Amino acid sequence: MILDDHGKMPDVILYDEEQSWLFLIESVTSHGPVDSKRYLELNELFKDAQAALVFVSAFPSWSVFARFAPDIAWETEAWIAEAPSHLIHFNGDKFLGSH
Repeated sequence: MILDDHGKMPDVILYDEEQSWLFLIESVTSHGPVDSKRYLELNELFKDAQAALVFVSAFPSWSVFARFAPDIAWETEAWIAEAPSHLIHFNGDKFLGSH
């Protein structure tokens, strides 16, 4: 994959080799959350990736999350530093089930 470095890259990219997941993480304090426009941009940028894409908006606090929550795109995840062991899934029934 050849990547263009004109500022479209996410803040952090992580690869989970076991699951073949590519995490594309945006820090809300730098450019905002993964909204519907950014979701489309990242899908286009990584369209040739062999791994499944996981879009994550990272927030420093619940109060910052609350400010941006209406803008978060469906089919993405939200991570909040004040609750680091949990994710909020904006993706319908994909992870619906009992614990």
